[in-house]
Amino acid sequence: MFTPEQRFSAAVQQCFASRAASYEHQARLQAAIAQRLARRCRPLAAELPAGPRADLGAGSGLLARALHSQLGGPTLLQLDACAPLLKQGQQRDPATPRLQWDLNQGLPHSLQGAALLASSFALQWLEQPDQQLEHWCRALRPGGCLALAVPCQGSFSLWPEAAERAGVPCTALELPAANTLLAQAEPWLELQHQSLLRFSRSNHGALPFLQEFKAIGAQASRAPQLTAGELRQLIRHWPGPESAIVWHVLVLVGRKR
Repeated sequence: MFTPEQRFSAAVQQCFASRAASYEHQARLQAAIAQRLARRCRPLAAELPAGPRADLGAGSGLLARALHSQLGGPTLLQLDACAPLLKQGQQRDPATPRLQWDLNQGLPHSLQGAALLASSFALQWLEQPDQQLEHWCRALRPGGCLALAVPCQGSFSLWPEAAERAGVPCTALELPAANTLLAQAEPWLELQHQSLLRFSRSNHGALPFLQEFKAIGAQASRAPQLTAGELRQLIRHWPGPESAIVWHVLVLVGRKR
């Protein structure tokens, strides 16, 4: 008998697996954030201690490749629960170490005393993201670095607003609050950089918006799927093009105290 948490984790893996082959072609925001986060880490390259380096929720390796390009040194171990996404990265770079691992189970023992733990657009899929972040901070060795990018509350607010007007459930993934994540990280890290980035783009309607999530496999939800009638109501009450679609992304880089 699976728990709701286990069922959701399995759904996340299945959704990403179904779009693994086209993920990198479609995940333009994720690729841009990976490059930005890696550049923020570059000033720390010379001071990183010895120890394991890992990309948590690596997917096909967008962040791991960007970090290795900026930092040099040992390649990052790439961890992800979705085997087809890891396989996509392996086709590009067969020599990079990879491990299929569900981060809801914590970190593998080999990452205790890590020199670098990095994660982009992965923490929001885990149960209790704030507690998982604290575990990552604990696993770093003194002087080790945490680099994180995660979408936060306030992103695409027109979705719950449209659902409320339509009188239907909002099936959007509940995202962590930036302030909560910072409160968990600050006791452990000397923050070198923190920012809440705002990205906006044109709104072309509910269906194109939802299809973009599905195109990269990011459509998993803890809520039941809308019925056909509920979806029609959502489409009917979706804001017009004058309302932009906005993402809020927390980016932080910190060194273990």
